[in-house]
Parts: sequence; structure tokens; C-alpha cells
Amino acid sequence: MKDATTPIRRVAVLGGGISGLSAAYTLACARQAGEPIAEFLIEALDRLGGVISTERIEGFVIEAGPDSFLAEKPEAAALCRELGLGESLLGSNDDERRTYILQHGRLVPLPDGLMFLVPTRIWPMVTTPLLPLRAKLSMALEWFAKPRREEAEDESVADFVTRHFGQAMLEYVADPLLAGVYGGDSRALSVRSVLPRFWEMERQWGSLTRATLGAMRHRRQAISNNSGPADSSSPGGRETPQRPLPLFMTLKGGLDQLPTALADQLDQARVYLGRQATSLEPASTQPHGMRKYRIHCEGSMPFDADAVILAMPAHACGRILSPLNGDLSALLQEIPYNSSMTVSLAYDAHATSLLPPGFGFLVPRKENRRMLACTFVHGKFRYRVPEGQALLRCFFGGARDPGVLDLSNEEIVAVARRELREILDFSPEPRFARVYRWPASMAQYEVGHAARLAAIRQELQTLPGVFLAGNAYSGIGISDCVRSGRVAGKDALEYLANGSARRCSVT
Repeated sequence: MKDATTPIRRVAVLGGGISGLSAAYTLACARQAGEPIAEFLIEALDRLGGVISTERIEGFVIEAGPDSFLAEKPEAAALCRELGLGESLLGSNDDERRTYILQHGRLVPLPDGLMFLVPTRIWPMVTTPLLPLRAKLSMALEWFAKPRREEAEDESVADFVTRHFGQAMLEYVADPLLAGVYGGDSRALSVRSVLPRFWEMERQWGSLTRATLGAMRHRRQAISNNSGPADSSSPGGRETPQRPLPLFMTLKGGLDQLPTALADQLDQARVYLGRQATSLEPASTQPHGMRKYRIHCEGSMPFDADAVILAMPAHACGRILSPLNGDLSALLQEIPYNSSMTVSLAYDAHATSLLPPGFGFLVPRKENRRMLACTFVHGKFRYRVPEGQALLRCFFGGARDPGVLDLSNEEIVAVARRELREILDFSPEPRFARVYRWPASMAQYEVGHAARLAAIRQELQTLPGVFLAGNAYSGIGISDCVRSGRVAGKDALEYLANGSARRCSVT
């Protein structure tokens, strides 16, 4: 707590995406509680929110970037509730969930009971036409896999999946799923960093199937043991188990409600938009090894701060830190990024009957299409479209096709419509189309990412008061970014309060 003699410490947050906003909000809450700090936020664009951006057109809610977050990761939903958005939380229509894989030009449903790539139900896997007999035999034998107790070296997701379930599971399940999430290449992505739960499962259980089924039994038991109060409407007033979480969650009015609510909690006089940070340099050294930093921005006077949270893409952080630590700068700039593009197409009610039910489809690499995936937005969430109408969201780019971002809007809409016609036999004229480009927006956790992260943490020790947050380190989802930003904010507060305690963070 501050008194008349307590100096006010200035904390800079560079980057106004969800990670930076979460960090700034954490600092603002501490200031409002009496901590002697003054936080300020610097963002290169003329708006906040980063890749979270929502457009509302003719009753359609169109997400330009991510449209949801995983419900099983609690950080985003918890933050929404903390900000008063709890009533706006909306789960996916899981009762209607069905996802298709394009195989030899036709759509085949993913088998029921498939937890990412792990089968949890026998009969759907036996009868699915998606996988050949050899793949089904590989899945049966996977049950007997032995744990890898030794400290295994990192390997690619492709090698890991092939070892457990065979090539067909890689080509028709794992690779298209990862392309839809990361826009990445499973042959390059690190299993330890991209699928850490499966990596740990193999070390402890050997068989991913046995581990997943064991975790499901444990979860059901936990739900049974933590049932809510007795339901008087049920016979005998018996307790009813809690409903399972939906797979995805979003906000009813659009996902941009979250960054807007975060921004509303900040002191607007200390939010600087349109300021491109160019470098960071030490301004002075304080007692106990603490430093002041000077932040240089294009076209403005420099800013001084006692602590700095860098919540920008890793390559931008690397450029800014180059004058302070060349090795750290190089490590950060080595983290690769892919670009992505979404094309949203809105349709009148007559088009809905021409589409299959479900959430959409994924396109494996070997199908030789430019489209990576397509979401049937009207099927995935309620309140996204006017009653009875349809919204398709097509994904392009990634490691497969970085050059697609060079196409004009007219050209990419034509590509999307042609491939929808060839895949779905779907050719109605859209009411309107929207194209959104996200260059160098998706961090890629390639093989060796964990070792690079350890080296980054080590180099950060030379820069007391500098903290990293964002999707480049330990998770790319919205909840991961919320967690990363809030941890960086708390670590900055601890550093300012205790001097050398916890001098760096990257989460």
C-alpha cells in the first residue's frame, strides 16, 4: 500500500491484444486496490484487441479472427465473469456437433467418441470409412503401448501420431485438425509443446487410449462427487449431476466484447494508440539491481518505465530487445509465424437446406485444396445469424499456402465459392462476403520449442523488470493468452514490490 513517501512505479505494457490487455487490467486492479503503480499501454494499431475483431452486418455476427475459446481451459470464461460478461457466455451447440473430413472429394464424418485423435468408443472406429483396416488395427494395438519413462527427446507431431496410430490417422485426422488450429505443418510442430497432455500421457501410461479413458472415468467420478444441490423437480429430490462443459464458448454479442470490457477498466488517458515501439534501452540503474527503461516509439517522445511487459509477437519483441540482449533478440526472432485468412460468406434462408448438419469440415493436405477448413457458423453457435439464415467461414493460408494472402478479395472469394461448389455442391449467391487477413499472426511451436523457451527464460534473467506475454510461448488460445498476460502482470507487481524477486517471466 502507498503512503505519502512511497514512489509511484510506472509499468509499461507494449501490445494491446488480449495478452497485453489482460496484463494491463491486472495492473489496473492492483492500482485501484492501492498499489503505488501507474500502468500505461502502448499499441501500434489504432484499436485494441489484436486478432479479436467482430463485425456486425445485417444481423450477422462475423468474427474476423478467433470465434471462441475452449471451455475446458477456464481462464477466458473466468475473466468474462469477472468483467460482468457472465450472462453473455454462450456454449457451442454440441448436441448438433458433427465435423466432416474431406476424403477423395466427399465429406466423411469424424467418428463419434474421437477425442482429438484418441478413440474412446469402439464401434464408431470399427465402422468408419475414414480409416483403412490397417489404421484400425494400429489403434487396437495402441492399447498395449508401454510408458516411455526416460526423458524422451522432442519429436514432431507427425512422428508421434504415426507411432501410435499410423499414417492414415495422421493424414485424415491429426494433420487437418492442427492445420485448422495452428495453420501449421505436423511434420514440423513439436508434440511436447503443441500436445503437452499427450506427451505426458505417453510418459506415464504408454497408451494414449488407456490414458484418455482413465481421465474420462476420473472426470465422471469427480462430477458425480461434486453434484449440485438436490433437484426438487426430480423424483425423490435426487441430486442431478452437473452438465458437462460445451466444447467451445464465446460471447453472445461477439467476442470483441471481451477486449472492450478490459479496455473499459483502464485509465484511457494512459492508453496510447498508433504508437509503434521501436526499441528499448536502459535509462538508469536503481538500488537492488532494478532498472528504469526507456521505450522509443515512432513519431513520439520516449516513455520511461520501471518495468516493461512485452505482449507483442515474438519477432517484434526480439527487434525491440536487440539493443539490450542480442542473444535473447535472436531467440525470440527464431520463433516462426504463419499467416492466415478467413472468408465469411452470408446466405439467405434458402441456402441452409443445401448444407449438411454440423459444425463444418476440414480439408487434409492430400486433397490438394486451397481451403483448410470451413465452419458452419449458424450450426456451431446460436445468435450468430438472423433466424434460419446461414454463415460460412472459410480458412486459408498457413504453412500450406502462404501466398494466398496475396490474392485480391475478389479472387479469394471466387476460390472459396468454387471449392464450396465442388465439395458441397453448394452454389447460391452470397448476400455479402468479408475477407480478413492476418499476416504473421500464428506462432508455430516447432520441434525444439521447449528448449528455446528455456533459453529465453535464462536470457531474461539479465533484464530485471522485463516480462514477456503472448501466444508465442506456452499456448495460442484465448485462455492461454489471458493466463500469460495476467501472470506477467502479477510478476511485474512482485518484482516492483520485492526488487530481485522473480525477475523475469514468460508463460
